[in-house]
Amino acid sequence: MNGMLVILVAAVALVAGYALYGRWLAKSWGVDPKALTPARRMEDDKDFSPASRFSVFSHQFSSICGAGPVTGTIVAMMFGWLPVLLWVLVGGIFFGAVHDFGALYASVKNNGKSLGQLIEKYIGKTGRRLFLLFSWLFCTIVIAAFTSMVAGTFAMTPTASGAVDFTKSYASGCAGTISILFTFVAIAFGWLRRRFNLKGWQEFAVAVAAIVLMFAVGMQFPIYLSANGWIAVVMVYLVFACAMPIQTLKQPRDYLTTIMMVTMIVCAVFGIFALGVRGQATMTAPMVASSATMTKLAANGQYLFPLMFVSVACGALSGFHSLVSSGTSSKQVSNEKDMLPVGYGAMVLESFVGVIAIVTAGIMFSQMNTSGTGALNAGVASTPFQIFAAGIAHGMETIGFNNTLSTVFMTMNVSALALTSLDAVARIARSSFQEFFYSSNDAAAATKEKATGVRKVMTNVYFSTAVSLLVGLVLCFGGYLNIWPLFGASNQLLGGMTMITLAVFCKVTGRKGWMLYVPVAFLLCCTFTSLAMSIASCWTAVATYGLFGTIPATATTAAAPVLLTKGLQLLVAVLLVVLGVIVAYNCLKEFFTAKAGSMPDEEPEWSELGRKNVAAAEAEANAPKATAEPQVQA
Repeated sequence: MNGMLVILVAAVALVAGYALYGRWLAKSWGVDPKALTPARRMEDDKDFSPASRFSVFSHQFSSICGAGPVTGTIVAMMFGWLPVLLWVLVGGIFFGAVHDFGALYASVKNNGKSLGQLIEKYIGKTGRRLFLLFSWLFCTIVIAAFTSMVAGTFAMTPTASGAVDFTKSYASGCAGTISILFTFVAIAFGWLRRRFNLKGWQEFAVAVAAIVLMFAVGMQFPIYLSANGWIAVVMVYLVFACAMPIQTLKQPRDYLTTIMMVTMIVCAVFGIFALGVRGQATMTAPMVASSATMTKLAANGQYLFPLMFVSVACGALSGFHSLVSSGTSSKQVSNEKDMLPVGYGAMVLESFVGVIAIVTAGIMFSQMNTSGTGALNAGVASTPFQIFAAGIAHGMETIGFNNTLSTVFMTMNVSALALTSLDAVARIARSSFQEFFYSSNDAAAATKEKATGVRKVMTNVYFSTAVSLLVGLVLCFGGYLNIWPLFGASNQLLGGMTMITLAVFCKVTGRKGWMLYVPVAFLLCCTFTSLAMSIASCWTAVATYGLFGTIPATATTAAAPVLLTKGLQLLVAVLLVVLGVIVAYNCLKEFFTAKAGSMPDEEPEWSELGRKNVAAAEAEANAPKATAEPQVQA
């Protein structure tokens, strides 16, 4: 199969899905462009901060487009590229985009409430507490997995003697330097656009200049650290990302990152088409895995169902996206008509990134592999991220870009995919931990309540950040390949619970909700099956290494790490299943007993700053325009 054809068919399908199904969905639920959104009414210069359509889209896209579209799709291609492609297209249009848009829509219609707060309103207070615990545990898994991926991407490659192999480590070192610079440049860029009210082409021009400057400096001064060194750097960055107001670091960083990512997508497409013109775009990976391969995979516990559907999360459907939609993006949307491009559109674009990853890996299959022995590997491309980066860089080289520059650019982009999701998920983990101890369910009032004693400590920004990152750090040392299956299952279970909550929301507010029923049933069956398999696997590993018996003599040195990682995974998996069952039960119970149309959307809430700014904007809009005085002839 020609990769160019796959790209074209996928692009047409995704655009049609947005234009037809997405717009129909928005029309069915109702979008009021004249309504004042929570970002404007409840502005607080911290979390509620109105932004332009592109800025909010940038935040949503860069936050959700993390490791999944690249890692999940390439790993799942062991079953063949066609099943993965179909799941990305069908799942992205009818599952994932509906899920993301729905979470954003429900939050905006409820004064910017997070998903946990929505669950309390529509399901009950117990459901909210259990969901927040589930959400926090899930976020720590994501922190662990993505931190490990970023550190592995940036880590230097040692020589046989243990010294830095500068040739093999150059691209990673440059990307690491650029990532460090990114933090400071994003803060400066955010200050500049607020100070000088930069908009449109001015804002874009400054952003591009900042990106070019970062790349120039980064390529001159690469930083070489081990994986553990980069883990420490990432953790320090996450402390600041969690605590700073969203418009100080997150918004400007997402704007810059989205420009890079869109450039990456354009370069990737042109690179694939350039390869096609030369007759080098044939997808050499198996379209569907052979029966012998399927049998071998099944023997190792790797079944097409449910593994492919939980591995390919971002790109098809990811529960994490609902936390971004309802936790941060809903507090930045300035106009309800922006919800469709932000919620549905960002997911469709992410699906296209997944398609590019599939095509890239499929084309390079004969020259590249995950063991690092292929012709294009040069002993370097050993992870899905590195394979994707090297493959796109090869295509960019075909259309005239310098190979070193292309490799650095792609390495930076794939790490940015994970870093932007990392700072978003770390912020959500912190807020979920805090929300668990809040007594109020009001999105704005909860952060202002005068807590005392233990509650005051638990809701402290720095304490909740430290606890969340510490748990993520402990899980991180187990390696993301061990954590990834558990992450995928818990991620899709979160998606299933979000869909149930949205179904309840639609029913009690008198909106159509039938488009959610099939995704709910599929996701619950898929995720509980996967978690049950993970529990069985972890239990076997823990039992084998002596927790319930004698440690084998040949396994003494391996016992401690296995008991630590598998034991923690077993504990988390059991908790996820228990919490998931309870929350799902309460949601389904409420869905079948609630009366249709019994609860209207929330009455608008205001903050002092929001009321002041809205009044000033209305006064400016209604002020008579100045006209030139008539000239009097002498």
